[in-house]
Amino acid sequence: MTSSPPIVIVGAGVLGLCTAFELQRRGHAVRVVDPGGPNASLVAAGMIAPAMESAIDAVSVAHARLFRAGRGLWPAFAEAAGVKLSARPSEWRGGDMDAIASRLAALGFEARLEAGRLVTDEDLQVEPMQAMGALSAHLGDAVIPGRVIGMAQEGDGWMVRLEDESLQASAVVLATGAAAAIEGSPPAASALVQAIQPIRGQIGVVGRALAAHVVRGPGAYVAPMGEGAVIGATMEPGRRDTAPDPAAGERLMEAAWRVLGGAPEPLEIQWRGGVRGASPDGLPLAGPAPDGERLFLALAPRRNGWLLGPLVGAVVADAIEGRTSTYARALDPGRF
Repeated sequence: MTSSPPIVIVGAGVLGLCTAFELQRRGHAVRVVDPGGPNASLVAAGMIAPAMESAIDAVSVAHARLFRAGRGLWPAFAEAAGVKLSARPSEWRGGDMDAIASRLAALGFEARLEAGRLVTDEDLQVEPMQAMGALSAHLGDAVIPGRVIGMAQEGDGWMVRLEDESLQASAVVLATGAAAAIEGSPPAASALVQAIQPIRGQIGVVGRALAAHVVRGPGAYVAPMGEGAVIGATMEPGRRDTAPDPAAGERLMEAAWRVLGGAPEPLEIQWRGGVRGASPDGLPLAGPAPDGERLFLALAPRRNGWLLGPLVGAVVADAIEGRTSTYARALDPGRF
């Protein structure tokens, strides 16, 4: 009895791990190449927040519907993967209250006013470290450390070259974040990868609780994380550096205290930076590459990687299996 080579996923961020997990639970053999180093999926608050993200960014009804579908996949996905999913209220405080409320209502999200705060129960949260650990544990030995330095089509599949070995693949999924195109990528796929906009983000992690649930407002959010909290987040297009920026941290803390409505207190803060990727319309590239047989993309979710992880994984897995998902067209890399 012979078996096909595995599907190789290049990249071990949230989109890569969710795609690998979805493929594995459908019975496919996978290998995930984890380059190590900074991972933007860990520099996050783990927001699965279709309501607030839709309202803050004033997205279209179609985008809001897609975000809601992404959230809808999470309960079953989290149970299967061992990811701890938190369902707590999420609230908006401070300026633009009427605008946020109006957008939520127009997009079909439920919200209510409580003591001068706008509250919704439609958003969820995971803790990125726990979630990535659970996904990696399920994938087990399928996750291998290494850096891909080249790839080439070989027969009906691909040969993926690492620094110290090569992997034969029946298909390749590029989940490489905002990294450069891999040598040997077909021209159109390479152009799509190169056009992804890097966005630097910075968050702060503190060891004490500051809020019982996610609190947002102009310029900042504060969210529970373990026994402490996470404060975020900057969005700086065009930057690829990850070293913490003290000035940006100071601005975030000032905004966070305004959101919390309390007097500033001294805190020990661990600042972290990461680089996300974004497409021109803010939605991921998920599905077949335009010019690579058995080559697929799972890239560029902007700041909604955690929200859309299972949805991207399902869209890519369906494409690999020759099926068309409901949201395949919206996320099709060929739309550009």
